[in-house]
Amino acid sequence: MFTADQLVAHVVGDYILQSEWMATQKSRRSLPALVHSLTYLIPFLFITRNPYTLAVIAGTHFVLDRWHLARHVAWIKNRPWPGSAPWSECSKTGFHPDTAPWLAGWLVIIVDNVLHVVINGLAITYIG
Repeated sequence: MFTADQLVAHVVGDYILQSEWMATQKSRRSLPALVHSLTYLIPFLFITRNPYTLAVIAGTHFVLDRWHLARHVAWIKNRPWPGSAPWSECSKTGFHPDTAPWLAGWLVIIVDNVLHVVINGLAITYIG
């Protein structure tokens, strides 16, 4: 289901092809998120040409990045545990405000990457 090709495509698309403008503006405005989502697709063209697969990869990437949904997933996964904080205190990263900023930042990046890789793998495997 998940291949090295898919992981390389994700890393190239999400890190090498993403400009500073895209990275800093994609969760604030739709145009940078859209441009990033489309450039993110370039390495996936070496894996699949299926338009439905590419649409799922680009569309979900846009939605996840534009609204920074990884922080919501991070917060939800932490909610059932003792000492969890309300969303109003965790909205920046999804983690408790007492979490070291460097750690919360990296953890939300990891959650974001896992979401993208899992969705992409499912799309490539089950759509084509």
